[in-house]
Amino acid sequence: MSQTVKDNWPHRFVVVEGPIGVGKTTLVRKLAALIEAEPVLEQAEENPFLERFYRNPRAAAFPAQLHFLFQRHRQLQALRQQDLFAPRCVADYLLEKDQLFARVTLADDEYTLYEQVYSRMAIDAPRPDLVVFLQAPLDTLLERIERRGIAYERLIERDYLARVIDAYTRFFHQYDASPLLIVNASEFDPGSDPKAFDELVAAMQRTRRGRHYFNPVLG
Repeated sequence: MSQTVKDNWPHRFVVVEGPIGVGKTTLVRKLAALIEAEPVLEQAEENPFLERFYRNPRAAAFPAQLHFLFQRHRQLQALRQQDLFAPRCVADYLLEKDQLFARVTLADDEYTLYEQVYSRMAIDAPRPDLVVFLQAPLDTLLERIERRGIAYERLIERDYLARVIDAYTRFFHQYDASPLLIVNASEFDPGSDPKAFDELVAAMQRTRRGRHYFNPVLG
């Protein structure tokens, strides 16, 4: 199957999105290996303010947000310069998510300043050929975060994650910039369920325009 999928893959640039713990990066790595694409991964572990943010969101939200903005800007600029968007790429973030998180985490005066910085950077982000939005309930995400055992992620507060889920839901309810595949990932694990992964890949191949929904058949 892998050779057939690779030879017939219709998308040059795919983005996988969703809240923390939903399985974005696992899916990106698995898909990139299948179709021989360049993975473009958010480097959360490189953000020196992230643990401080989870410990004290009010004190560290602004520097944590700016660090992510600058990091994503550097990644996208490097990709432009290296012409890595000529072959296939699969990313685990959509640039617009930066503003989504900024609105959730920043106070109004901080957000105003953030918007000024964002607008002056004039980021020329490529438009994805397909966006895959992974959804899962709050308790499922918390369980996965606990299971993967990253110490600072265990500091994430339930109320904060609930606000992030709500922000994602509202954002993608209105999103129409690219074809969109909304995936019920409440029980879907691309790393351990080959059948569900193959079905999702097939659904991604079929999604060329509009908004679609996918519920994997497990097992």
